Amino acid sequence: MRNVTRNRVTRNEVMRILEGAAQARLVTALAGRGATDLAEVEPEVRRIVRNVRSNGDRAVRRYATRWDGLGKGEPLRVPEADLQEAWERTDPELQEAIKQAAGNIRRYAEWQAPQASPQASNEWRREIQPGVFVGQLVRPLESVGCYIPGGRYPLPSTLLMTVIPAQVAGVKQIRVASPHPAQATLAAAAFLGVREFYRVGGAQAIATLAYGTEEIPRVDKIVGPGNRYVTAAKKLVAFDCAIEFLAGPTEAVIISADGDPACIASDLVAQAEHDPDALCIFMTTAPALAKRVQKEVQKRTRANPIAAQSLSRRGAILLVASLRQAVEISNRIAPEHLTLPAALAPAVQHAGAVFLDEFTPQAAGDYVSGPNHVLPTGGMARVRGGLSVLDFVRVIACQQVSREGIRQIAPPGITLANAEGLKGHAEAFRVRCSHA
Repeated sequence: MRNVTRNRVTRNEVMRILEGAAQARLVTALAGRGATDLAEVEPEVRRIVRNVRSNGDRAVRRYATRWDGLGKGEPLRVPEADLQEAWERTDPELQEAIKQAAGNIRRYAEWQAPQASPQASNEWRREIQPGVFVGQLVRPLESVGCYIPGGRYPLPSTLLMTVIPAQVAGVKQIRVASPHPAQATLAAAAFLGVREFYRVGGAQAIATLAYGTEEIPRVDKIVGPGNRYVTAAKKLVAFDCAIEFLAGPTEAVIISADGDPACIASDLVAQAEHDPDALCIFMTTAPALAKRVQKEVQKRTRANPIAAQSLSRRGAILLVASLRQAVEISNRIAPEHLTLPAALAPAVQHAGAVFLDEFTPQAAGDYVSGPNHVLPTGGMARVRGGLSVLDFVRVIACQQVSREGIRQIAPPGITLANAEGLKGHAEAFRVRCSHA
């Protein structure tokens, strides 16, 4: 998609206004995009993963010293006293912001959480035929690894978004990995009671969490966004250690016919500043609003070079015949973030997270409103939503058959087993029927 858009951009054009054939070509390209292209980095990532898997802590420490700022003789694991000190040294205003964000994220996660008890709606037992009882058990994962990026921007918010749902789900062992952890990230970890925080990042962190070393035990699942090296490593270990999904550059779509240009432009710039490859699209029926938003974006990116680069390469304003058409286009694109009027929400089919009406900035979802900001990109919103408590539990099928029940289900069971040629399966029914 980047090549498709780049060829049409002039040097001073921050967001193009497209309609007709040019718009159709862009939408087709976006609808057909996939996950981030990882071919360029995969060979190096494969070597890193193989080295960590073979050489353990020695390889991890070498990479962490080279790339993650680990000092000579410094432990990979951050001492809990250092975490607590980071919290105590944090400005009270930031402490209060962390508390408020964490409170909303935790409450939203608690509303999502399946309850593991026979009385709860998520864990149940019912009679499906006379004497045949079926149900499900809900159990938390035993260990997870939360990857927190530490490159261009420190992201304590991502620590909150990954650790809190795991805690609410009941995960006992939560391990955090982050390169160059900022004080705010360490402080957030201390506030949440994180005990295992490791100064390691990149592909080596993913490999370490997936396979384990003497210093860093392996986990059952890895969650959290990262750069292409992190994403490629998650892809490579996915058959040995579960992951949530492969996350790529940020995506934002905004639909409005009469919104405030400043609000619209501020959301576009906010998401664009994450990454030079961020994808930002504004759709409207009003040519005058399109031009005002374009001018507002131009003004707001003068002091924001990353946003300017992103919106020049991958930003566009689409003039559409109706807002319904805009929603149809958005459903084809399946964006990570989608802002639109609340009246159009019932028509939304594919989006990672939805933001309704003008006073709901997409940044609210990044920080404080409660829903998770670890969201699917690259069209993956067609098949799943963002990270949630459900990513940290497993649902186990359960069944119980009585003497009466075996007489009910044995005949069709024997018939199906015979049709498949599996005589042992049929006999497992027959022997019980004779005893019943």
